[in-house]
Amino acid sequence: MMHGRSIHQSLGFVFFFVLVHYAHGDLSYSVQEELKRGSVIGNVAKDLGLEVGRLSARKARVDMEGNDRQYCGINLRSGDLFVSERIDREEHCGEKPSCVLKFELLLENPLELHRLSLQVQDVNDNAPIFPKDIIKLEIRESAARGARYRINAAQDADIGKNSVESYILQQNPHFVFSTQTTNAGSKYGELVLEKELDREEHQEMKLLLTAVDGGSPQRSGTVVIHVIVLDANDNAPVFTEAVYTATLPENSPVNTPVITVSASDADEGVNGEVTYEFSRISDKSQTFFSLNEKTGEIIVTGDIDYEEGSKYEVLVEAKDGYGLSSEAKVIIDITDVNDNAPVIYLKSLTNPIPENVSPGTEVGIINVQDRDSENNRQVRCSIQQNVPFKLVPSIKNYYSLVSTGQLDRELVSVYNITITATDEGSPPLSSSKSVELSVADINDNPPVFEEQSYSAYVSENNKPGSTLCSVSARDPDWRQNGTVIYSLLAGEVSGAQVSSYVSVNGDTGVIHAVRSFDYEQLRSFKVQVTARDNGSPPLSSNVTVSVFISDVNDNSPQILYPAPEGNSFMTELVPKAAHGGSLVSKVIAVDADSGQNAWLSYHIVKSTDPGLFSIVKDNGQPSLSATCSMYLLISDNLAEVPELKDISYDDKNSKLTSYLIIALVCVSTFFLTFIIIILGVRFCRRRKPRLLFDGAVAIPSAYLPPNYADVDGTGTLRSAYNYDAYLTTGSRTSDFKFVTSYNDNTLPADQTLRKSPSDFAEVFGDCDGSPEFCWGGGAVCRIVSPVSVS
Repeated sequence: MMHGRSIHQSLGFVFFFVLVHYAHGDLSYSVQEELKRGSVIGNVAKDLGLEVGRLSARKARVDMEGNDRQYCGINLRSGDLFVSERIDREEHCGEKPSCVLKFELLLENPLELHRLSLQVQDVNDNAPIFPKDIIKLEIRESAARGARYRINAAQDADIGKNSVESYILQQNPHFVFSTQTTNAGSKYGELVLEKELDREEHQEMKLLLTAVDGGSPQRSGTVVIHVIVLDANDNAPVFTEAVYTATLPENSPVNTPVITVSASDADEGVNGEVTYEFSRISDKSQTFFSLNEKTGEIIVTGDIDYEEGSKYEVLVEAKDGYGLSSEAKVIIDITDVNDNAPVIYLKSLTNPIPENVSPGTEVGIINVQDRDSENNRQVRCSIQQNVPFKLVPSIKNYYSLVSTGQLDRELVSVYNITITATDEGSPPLSSSKSVELSVADINDNPPVFEEQSYSAYVSENNKPGSTLCSVSARDPDWRQNGTVIYSLLAGEVSGAQVSSYVSVNGDTGVIHAVRSFDYEQLRSFKVQVTARDNGSPPLSSNVTVSVFISDVNDNSPQILYPAPEGNSFMTELVPKAAHGGSLVSKVIAVDADSGQNAWLSYHIVKSTDPGLFSIVKDNGQPSLSATCSMYLLISDNLAEVPELKDISYDDKNSKLTSYLIIALVCVSTFFLTFIIIILGVRFCRRRKPRLLFDGAVAIPSAYLPPNYADVDGTGTLRSAYNYDAYLTTGSRTSDFKFVTSYNDNTLPADQTLRKSPSDFAEVFGDCDGSPEFCWGGGAVCRIVSPVSVS
């Protein structure tokens, strides 16, 4: 399929564009050299059937193979292919009749490669140039009519009709100019003698020769032919070969011999002396080679690079002493040496890449080029093995850099990928290129607490706002994905929101108490703390914080019996005949604290006689205490009962008389019963001390508050123990029987009576063999006389 496009314009020069061919992904355009920058060559989007809007997204670009200069560009908005840099046909192709520049049109996502050929048409931008400004010819006057004298042709860098087309010789009576072609195909001119010379008439003459090309506008060059009339020289030098060929490796050192040309002249003397010179040589070749005019040896004078030129052609002229000459062509082929290492170009790179990209994702495009030829330009490309990436060969000398495994920014955040390209030359050359590829973070890690659970200990009666403990969580993600914020998980403690008990600092994780805690109301509780990051979506984790409240001795002992009744003393009647060790009265006390703070001991603080009064005291720090007082009446009969006085805390109490009357009546009423009981008690003690405990009744449960059961085993009374206390049927001042608990380890071993149980065995019998009848928090203490108990 052929597409043609032609634009003709004449403003000092004519240029046109022709879309020559498009098939199988290839594009060919024809364009004249020396176009202005920005000149449109064609529309690649239309010719390839591509959407113009996709060119920018696919990063369309044009690269020239083996050349870093950008001669063409693509307008991504219109799809036009335009000239971006001056194109000189002679620079790229020299004398070649056809000049084709090879380009590559590259598209990404997906990767596409189209070959683009640009046929550069010649314009007449070079004038013919003669090798010398003056040509000297020495012609003998004996030269016959029709004698021919070789004139080196003018050089024109253009080709075709733009090259030298004709010569114009200045009008003269002796010579005409004729154009000839050699067997090698090169052209030269001949000065033909039409009229014999007469040295006596003209010893010399100067003729102007003009070379004209066929371009438009027409260009020309001139040379002066200086003819000196001599005697006859009838033999011209003859080369041994019409065409000489030589092979020269690139990078050959200076003064390296290339080839030696040789010509002979049959004449003798000066007419047979041959000298050599370049009759036609380009400016570029002239910098690389020189010719010894005496020996005809061509040597290297410059740095020869195969990549700059693989073949050079020069014409060598052999001339005798009087101007007769002949010409030979020398073809010098340059052989390639592996002197160019591969060059790695990073054409595209996605950087950074997210850490959750799937294996096989294309992250970059690599292009590798080697300016050498044949095997020297065959390149193998690879990367090191310790990275999760690989190179996949794509189109021609392009490679795709793809991922091979799962990435984790928390393990490796930056990959330094070294790409190595090695050619197949001998010895092989290689080059490397480092690519730094960053891994972008995603929120794939929840915060992790440093401990599986936390415990906080605080004493009761703490100040609101005091610090309980600190929790800490770490998140290995980056920036906001790794920023941790702490908060309380909604819940209840004893029917109230957890936020009314504690609070947590969202930035530091420090947990504060919101209120003052009371051990007697709350021993411990648990809260859930959430650590959440700032990712999207956010991730979180929870941890349990157990708060334990320790007891403080903030409760004084509470006396349960005798029950306080206003400001009056507790009055007990004690028979005067009571023996030592007899039960007088009991004191029951408890402490709302726990542990050591609730261990009670009993001491007599003040009495008219030892053993009449008692005090309840705990072992806390600081020690707290409570007291109760008793008034003991000691008498054998009602007649001896002393007159009761006002013993209230207030001596001016107006009820003193009523109390005395009531006391006298009570004593009188029960006097006889009391005597009988005393006699019975004495009799029972002689017989069996434990008769005093018979016929007991239970103490009402109202004396024991319901909250005096310590769940952790450190309080006054354990829930695992049962206690029974009994009163005699006589009165509340009668004797107790303290039945031991179901656990024999209720009291510590060191908390015993100051008198050993054996000291009381005689008085109280075996009492079940237990010392517990007179000790302990919430226990019942016997008040006996005259023994002191602590």
